[in-house]
Amino acid sequence: MRIGLLTDGGSRLWCERLVRGLPQHEFVLYAQPPAGEDRRATGRSPRRRDRQAFVPAFRDLVAGICTADGTAFAAGLYGLAELAREQGGLTAALRSEDALRLLEAGCRVPAAGRTVQAARVPDLIEVVGGLAQALRPLSLDWYEELGAADVVHASAGGVAALPGLLAKRFFGVPLLVTEYGVQLRAHYLKPGGDGPDRPAVRALLASFQLRLAAELYAQADLLTPGHAHARRWQERCGAARARLRTVHPGMEADRFATVGEAADQGDPGTVVWVGRIDPAKDLIGLLHAFAEVRRGVPGARLRIFATGTGSPAYLADCRALAAQLFPDEAVDSLSPGENPVAFEEIGGPDAPSLADAYGSGRVVVSSSVVEGFPVTLAEAMFCGRATVSTDVGAVFEVIGGTGLVVPPRNPRALAEACVALLRDPERAARLGAAARARALELFTVEQNVAAFREIYLDLIASGPGVERAGADAVPFARPAEARVPGHWTTPSWATA
Repeated sequence: MRIGLLTDGGSRLWCERLVRGLPQHEFVLYAQPPAGEDRRATGRSPRRRDRQAFVPAFRDLVAGICTADGTAFAAGLYGLAELAREQGGLTAALRSEDALRLLEAGCRVPAAGRTVQAARVPDLIEVVGGLAQALRPLSLDWYEELGAADVVHASAGGVAALPGLLAKRFFGVPLLVTEYGVQLRAHYLKPGGDGPDRPAVRALLASFQLRLAAELYAQADLLTPGHAHARRWQERCGAARARLRTVHPGMEADRFATVGEAADQGDPGTVVWVGRIDPAKDLIGLLHAFAEVRRGVPGARLRIFATGTGSPAYLADCRALAAQLFPDEAVDSLSPGENPVAFEEIGGPDAPSLADAYGSGRVVVSSSVVEGFPVTLAEAMFCGRATVSTDVGAVFEVIGGTGLVVPPRNPRALAEACVALLRDPERAARLGAAARARALELFTVEQNVAAFREIYLDLIASGPGVERAGADAVPFARPAEARVPGHWTTPSWATA
């Protein structure tokens, strides 16, 4: 089976695991170039004849964006795609004065919202640039190659899946879309670089993303959200439940096996936090909660391990608060001058690996106020650690009954849950063992690959090349050899 695998660069590790796990299939990887690299997304300035085709298509697209008209949006999107196929690109047209004037006219219609109607010229210029960037896949010179695939599998939604949507439209190739983090949700949560003074820009670009998501969910043959939280977003955007199948992300369990299977359950008085340091993780709330923990368990420690690039300004605020809440002085079991809160990085002498960081304490805590799939909690579960986490995103779905879940932005509840586990090591051990068993059952690479092996067969069996008897498909009734020129489909007795 030939599978066209689409990636925007953010899921290459997952794509690599999928390719290695299914060697019986032929994968062709299509990676979209990063923003700013338009070497393959070209196009000349529109001629008069081309302009006559561009104007109505872009007008429909704008109407769909400004008035939330899904039909007009789809007509405009596919009209622009047809034009891009003929011209070899649309980059110049999408950034032209025609595009700017059409967007302005669309914003001024009575059906447009107040925020959109208030768009000024600088807003319109920025939106036109944003649309040109988002629609770059229309001008890529390889998406038609997807027409030769048996299945197109997009590893993300939104713009990343646009080539697959076009292959579905023009060539009828079955489209599978996997979303572990919903692109529309990520767009809404993205902080605005221009702040609240540019609401029209955010409204227009958000409307584009919403309309694109709705069209993608309507046309995809199957959607595989990574968790129920993503699934609910997809359903609200119009995805049919019959075409939704939850497939949890696959993680490498072996890297955590040593810690997870060890008899040592970590320091009994240490609480561990692991993640990217930014406001969405609410470390400020965690530090206030830990002040309460110290009152209940005086010798407790909090080790904060930073992963990836976070917010330096927020880290500075957290350090300042920790110094204020826990001034450097002799504190019970700690040596003089040692602060009970430590900010560390993975790779240091005390935590050379991620597994070592999780294994350094008895309890792992997550204090997020915004979350999708909580990767750090799943990793802690592989390490056999009891967890305390806030009820956001897919946290409850991942944890199940193997950890304590509290409301977000509630330091007192977070503290009480931590104290309960620190005071009861046997309970913490039981929860940690249950958490590891759950993670091994649901979140391994093996279960992820097995799920997609079955999905690919289902899609090809119901694809356009399958013989049908009435309304029921007959899987593989037409043999694969039927596509090969020659005598391959002639029965042996017919030539005897």
